[in-house]
Amino acid sequence: MTPSYDFSSDAELIALLRKGDHHAFTEVYKRFWDKIFVVAYHRLKDQTEAEEVVQEVFYSLWKRRETLQLQYSLNTYLNAAVKYQVINKQSRNYAKSSDVTPMDQIPEQGVDSTQLWFSERELKQQLDYHIAQLPEKCRLVFKMSRTQYLSNAEIAKQMGVSEKAVEAHITRALKILKDKLHIGIPLISFLLAK
Repeated sequence: MTPSYDFSSDAELIALLRKGDHHAFTEVYKRFWDKIFVVAYHRLKDQTEAEEVVQEVFYSLWKRRETLQLQYSLNTYLNAAVKYQVINKQSRNYAKSSDVTPMDQIPEQGVDSTQLWFSERELKQQLDYHIAQLPEKCRLVFKMSRTQYLSNAEIAKQMGVSEKAVEAHITRALKILKDKLHIGIPLISFLLAK
């Protein structure tokens, strides 16, 4: 008879998982699949892609089960992992539709949720730094577009330039940021929305 893990805490399940307990893994899967699928679907708006992301998260969890060290809760870890898998998928999709190199994959050995959080924070700081280094007009237009959410027409009117000039400044800013940070537009957009 299969043991029941319904009442096991997340910490107990992780301890069992480290020992290769398939039933503990199944319980984690049952407990969290729906939650992280919702996160993936909300960001990707595609059921198949969201399911692929969730499967990849659980595959990675099983692969690195023996070395798994969580700083925070299992829920926090899985949410961070799915968020990064979504970003990776968006970057790959973007790269397929253009000549942009996709963002580096999450390392195969995996990282804990604290590292994921610090990586995101550091990347956001780098993005802010490079935005501040943009040429003045380019920076103003980019900020009005991406952080104040003004349309190109509204920016053109405020700055007394043509809409074509606004588009040129935004395109230039994105090219500079992609080159400096080596990331795709989906990840830049994600970080700007934080």
